[in-house]
Amino acid sequence: MSQQMTIRLAGDKKIYAAYDGFEIRTDQSVKNGGEASSPEPFDLFLASLGTCAGHYVNSFCAKRDIPAAGIELVQSWTRDEKRKLVGIRIEIRVPADFPQKCHAALVRAAGQCSVKRVLESPPPIETLVTLRG
Repeated sequence: MSQQMTIRLAGDKKIYAAYDGFEIRTDQSVKNGGEASSPEPFDLFLASLGTCAGHYVNSFCAKRDIPAAGIELVQSWTRDEKRKLVGIRIEIRVPADFPQKCHAALVRAAGQCSVKRVLESPPPIETLVTLRG
């Protein structure tokens, strides 16, 4: 099953992606020659991981009638001296009254994130040039 997203160069450093009725906008920071009018593409990559984990945490709570209000995920990352991403950490912060017995299961639920699973076993990526028409 193949799906498609159309990426459009929108001028200056802006790049837009059209998918399923949505337009996802990116720009570069001022430091990188852009206007900082939208997140940079790599920021969206990181956000996709954190929000995906958040979805699984939310679903875990909903299935068990545990209130999800007050839960937040804080994602941090580290880079090496060449600025290569070398680690990502997702901390699930729960209210004091969140059931202790569910903590490990909550971590397992967040680990089911499809973005995380793709990173653990990445598909091949093919890039080619074709003529518009």
